[in-house]
Amino acid sequence: MAVIAVAISGGVDSLVAAFLLKEMGHDVFGLHFRTGYEFTGAAVPDVAPRLFDIERIGRQLAIPVEVLDISRQFQESVVAYFTAAYQDGHTPNPCLYCNPTIKFGQILNHVRQKGAEALATGHYARLETDPDGCRHLYRGADTRKDQSYFLSRLSQDQLQQACFPLGGLTKDAVRQTARANGLVPATRAESQDICFIKNAPYHEFLQRQEGFTPQEGPIVDTRGHVLGHHRGLHQFTVGQRRGINCPAAEPYYVIRIDHRENRLVVGHRRELARDTCAVEDINWIQRPGRFPMEVTTQIRYRHRSAPSRLTEAASGAVRVKFERPQEAVTPGQGAVFYRDNEVLGGGWIA
Repeated sequence: MAVIAVAISGGVDSLVAAFLLKEMGHDVFGLHFRTGYEFTGAAVPDVAPRLFDIERIGRQLAIPVEVLDISRQFQESVVAYFTAAYQDGHTPNPCLYCNPTIKFGQILNHVRQKGAEALATGHYARLETDPDGCRHLYRGADTRKDQSYFLSRLSQDQLQQACFPLGGLTKDAVRQTARANGLVPATRAESQDICFIKNAPYHEFLQRQEGFTPQEGPIVDTRGHVLGHHRGLHQFTVGQRRGINCPAAEPYYVIRIDHRENRLVVGHRRELARDTCAVEDINWIQRPGRFPMEVTTQIRYRHRSAPSRLTEAASGAVRVKFERPQEAVTPGQGAVFYRDNEVLGGGWIA
């Protein structure tokens, strides 16, 4: 049996993941990391009630749980990335960034120093190892909860040290396991896409970040006609309808964010569709033998992956040609490539 650390968030998923590993006979210990954003959109000094709940999880499982403060590192990496992306006119995906840099970066390194052979999380994704020792990442068995998209930027080395006990389970089965064994999570709230922004719109959070300087500019249609003015491009993302406030016979949607000219380009829904995009800075879990290659491409978490063809582009980037045009292909978001249910890799939409 192995020594396995479990990233304990306080929710039912990580709680059951730790329980299952212990039931298998592994030597399990927990680690709960503090980002400084556990309660609101700003750092909170009084975290005693939450820490008490985390300690209660340790007592339920009869395992030690360490609390690690990484608030400075989280601010300097994940929050800084999030802020800089919006400043550059992109729509960031902090979970895709956090998993390789924080959870399977800093946290994995920390627990390895504590003697852990692997780090387990409550992600709904599956891992398999082939005869050559190569790790393969697959969608979770629960198609409604599958989180393989968020793990697509993990390196082969990180996947070798990862463990996802819930990959073959459904969310209902996880809840049933908790009930049957008297396991009570510290929080009943589901994890959210941006864990460090609560009770405030994104644009308000961004405006509080040091060095973030929004600028007003024109709203134009796809032919360049000025329709109105915006109060900062950070308030918009491709495909957004709310907040444009330009009267028309049919609604306007954000078509493009023109960072260079500080223009918000809007149009009608039929203008949202794109049949190609470029993807750069790709992390290949299974490097393709040759191009072109047929895959399905997922361009955001709630997007249904679409049949597409990849061809090589300059500097390691690829060009994605969709079989059918896709709406809201958004620069800054992750594009993840699948063959059947296996994650081949993922990069950033350029």
